[in-house]
Amino acid sequence: MIKRRKKKLDEVYAVGQYICMSAHKARRVIDQIRGRSYEETLMILELMPYRACYPIFKLVYSAAANANHNKGFNEANLFISKAEVNEGTAVKRLKPRARGRSYLIKRPTCHITIVLKDIYFYEEYEEFFMCSKKPGLINKKKNTNLTCHDTYSSGGLWDKK
Repeated sequence: MIKRRKKKLDEVYAVGQYICMSAHKARRVIDQIRGRSYEETLMILELMPYRACYPIFKLVYSAAANANHNKGFNEANLFISKAEVNEGTAVKRLKPRARGRSYLIKRPTCHITIVLKDIYFYEEYEEFFMCSKKPGLINKKKNTNLTCHDTYSSGGLWDKK
């Protein structure tokens, strides 16, 4: 059975398959960039000392180019919504050993998927959705005085001393 990926309007992805490295080593880098903005991700990947950074950097750059070319998204508004690493097939090589014998070497591969979403797309959708529900919201100014309630400092979560 063939799985078809549903096309979503707000996300763009790039897939790198059969990359010659362990999935565990690639996940170490992917965990650092998941959920970050596009520009911040590029800076992190350029400065990290791991070998897995270069193919991931190329995939993130490719996904941003897809977003810009195919959907017309601005690169400044993109963030990484999903980044996953799956194990691929192991490439098997034979190394000659003493007395005419051979030694099997398994080189692991991995498949990396990077999905980018546009923050600005959500803001436009939210405004449209709210304005279509309540027609009087377009002319009113939004309340800019937002207060942040911290559950830890207010004592609501930790009652015991």
